[in-house]
Parts: sequence; C-alpha cells; structure tokens
Amino acid sequence: MTSSPPSPTPDPYERSRRWFTQQCGVGLGSIALNSLIGGTAQAAGSSKPSQHFPAKAKRVIYLFMAGAPSQFELLDYKPVLAKFNGSLPPAELLKGYRAAFIKPNSKLMGPKFKFARHGQSGAWISELLPHLAKVTDDIAIVNSMTTDAFNHAPAQILMNTGSQQFGHPSLGAWALYGLGSESQNLPGYVVLSTGKKGPSGGNSNFGSGFLPTTTQGVQFRSAGDPVLYLSNPEGVDHQLQRETLDTIGALNQLHQNRVADPEIATRTRAYEMAFRMQSSAPELMDLRNESQATLDLYGAKPGESSFANSCLLARRMVERGVRFVQIFHESWDQHGNLTKDIAKNCLDTDQASAALVTDLKQRGLLEDTLVIWGGEFGRTPMVQGDTADGRDHHPDAFTMWLAGGGMKPGIVHGLSDDLGFKTAKDQVNVRDLHATILHLLGFDHNRFTYPHQGLDAKLTGVLPTKVVRELIA
Repeated sequence: MTSSPPSPTPDPYERSRRWFTQQCGVGLGSIALNSLIGGTAQAAGSSKPSQHFPAKAKRVIYLFMAGAPSQFELLDYKPVLAKFNGSLPPAELLKGYRAAFIKPNSKLMGPKFKFARHGQSGAWISELLPHLAKVTDDIAIVNSMTTDAFNHAPAQILMNTGSQQFGHPSLGAWALYGLGSESQNLPGYVVLSTGKKGPSGGNSNFGSGFLPTTTQGVQFRSAGDPVLYLSNPEGVDHQLQRETLDTIGALNQLHQNRVADPEIATRTRAYEMAFRMQSSAPELMDLRNESQATLDLYGAKPGESSFANSCLLARRMVERGVRFVQIFHESWDQHGNLTKDIAKNCLDTDQASAALVTDLKQRGLLEDTLVIWGGEFGRTPMVQGDTADGRDHHPDAFTMWLAGGGMKPGIVHGLSDDLGFKTAKDQVNVRDLHATILHLLGFDHNRFTYPHQGLDAKLTGVLPTKVVRELIA
C-alpha cells in the first residue's frame, strides 16, 4: 500500500501573526490598511472635501516672508516711536523681557520710511509698499499678531505647524488631508523658495509629520524642470517608462499584500504622480503662455527664478486644482543694514504680492482663494548694534495681512501700543490664526484631529484658542 506523500512544509509567512491578522477572521490587517489608504484617498485624493461646515476658502496661497519683516518699516506706523527716536525705553517696559540679541541699554529707533493712509480703511502703509497700497481695500491687515518663539527655526516651525518641535504636520498638510487635491496631474501641496536661502526651519515647515506622507509639500523650482530628474534620461521613452512603472507597481502590490504598509501605496502613488507630471508640469511652468499684460502686472520674466515668477506660478497652480501653494522668501532678517536691505526686499516682493491679489480678483478666484502674507515674528522697537540700523527678533507684536477666501476686506484689525512693543487691542496668537484659517476652510479646529500616540492631535494644540470672527466676512 502506497503511503501518502508528506504534507508540504508550510511557508513560515503563512504561520505568522501578520498573516493571521491580514487573512483570518475579519482580516484586521486589511481593515487597517483600507482605513489608512481609503481614508487618505478620500481626504487627500478626492475632489469632494469633507468639511464640518461650508467653507469660504477652497485653496490657500501662503507668502511666507521668512526671517521676519520689520512691521515698523512696513505696516505698523508708530509716530510716538519716531518722536522718542534715540532715547532709552522706559525701564518697566523691559522688565523680564527676553530677546535674542538685544542689549538692555539699546535705544528706541523710529521708522526709517514715510507712511501714508490708503484705502477706505485709512490704513497706514509705508512708502516701501506702493503696490500693496493700491489693493488696501482688498486686504485685512492684522497689527496685533503674537507668537511664542523668538528664534527663527522654532518660530517658523511654530507658524507653519502649530508646534516648535519637529515632526508635526504643516498647515498645508492639514489642509490637504482634510480637503484633498482637485488636481490629478499635480501635487496637492506645492512649495516654492525664493530669496537668499531656504527657510531656517527646513523641510519641517512643509512636512506631513504624523499625517499620511501624501500630504507633505512637494518642492518645485521656479525655473527649468520644476522637479529635478523630471525629464527622462536619454534612451528612456514614454512607453518604456510606463512599462517599468507597471512592473514596479505590481511588485509593490505583492509586497503590500503581505506587510500591509500604507507607505508602499504612498510610494506607488508618488511614482504615478511623477509620471503624469512629466506632461503637466512643463506646461504649468511655461510662463510664455501668459499675456504680456499679466507678466507686466507681476513683473515676471519667463525663464527666470524670482518671487514674481513664483507668485504667477502660484496663480496658475490653483487654477489647475492645487490646494495649497507656499512661497518661502528667506531674506528679511535685518539685524543690521536694515534701511538698504528691507528696501531691496520690498522691491523684490511688493509688486508681485499685490499683483497676485489683483490677478486672482479679476479672474474670479480671490473670493475662494485665501492669500496669507507674513513672517514668523516681528522686530524690536529698539535698535540692535552700534550702527543704529538694525532690529532684533520680537514675538510680542507684529503684522500680517490676509486677503480673499472669506476674509473681510479693507480692514485693520488689532493694535499694538504706542511703541509697538506689546499688543494693546484684539491680540491674535499664531494658534488663533490657524484656527481662523481652518474655519475658513470649513473645519472646526477642535474637531479636526488625527490619532497620534494615543491622542487626538490637532493643529492648534491644547492651549486656549479662538477663531478671530472679526476677520471673517
């Protein structure tokens, strides 16, 4: 009698706990994977947003003036500070005050440039910003911003992620996670960098943190190939690349079926997005398609890398469904040589910033596109250094402006004291700004959370936070 053949030795994988959780019973691993990938697909890949209530803003363009512009030379007019220029500040003003580099005997320094009233609101705007002055009635100026950090990297990360610690999702990542992208051929969150260097806080300013990595910002260049190595090397044509991606995708899927790692799906989607971008991105970046009138409005020149080109690209991106565009202009850290350098910064950025507001408005996009302008903190009313031409970091009162996307136009909100040292009325903390932005995007900041380390983490953290309803139209 012939004996039965021995049973094959089970694959060790077949006996593993991972196999059990994936394949047995209700398939716990599959449920977890579908939850992560499906939730991400709905939030970060669908054109149907899942807000808590109807949104006023559908997209965001954030002009981040990294390095911290001096509000005293731009948007917060202080005639009393000018009157006491060169005198020591009151002793009680500096009691318990911390600054990055300022000395206790530093004297007050008045504004370096002239101001005039503009618009129906009568907002005081510096002579350095003649183009912004023309759109005063379209913007909301906030003169009572405060933050909790006074060094560049932590303050930038705080302004962009709600925390001074690395590893938290950026504002753009939260927006993309909640709303998804309307574009199938471009990333939902795009980052451009102009100025002398990148932001001090590095890539953490636009990272995904503990959110799905599909929500992180994708860096573009403002001239040439938007992403390095986007063009195929010699000898690789469209068909060969398509076949290669299909093969890689099939292998990734086999591995994903075994290990249930959502990052594998993320990588596959990134490959596919890059493939589609090879045709969509060059068209996006070709500013020659714009009219000469539009180029002149921004001061943009096709083929160059500039803040003006980046602002025009931002408008082109939101037209094509990009949800969040952020431009970092790292040039505003004037501890010395303030008069010359801030004038140069304004020459580089003022026209294009105002043009963006004008262009969006005339195309019917401003109504539901939120534009944000500002840095990580402000500058001191006291002079820094021996040349009487520099200001130190200052977190206790600074200025930002916002436009469109449900913001109330033509207003000045909040007030700093006569010397611009502390807020005197309607203080707006960074957390309050974030809560207000999320509100405009259709989210209750207290309910817009993501499970992380056993907590329902949120952009605005756990400290008291409010939506600044006076800014909302």
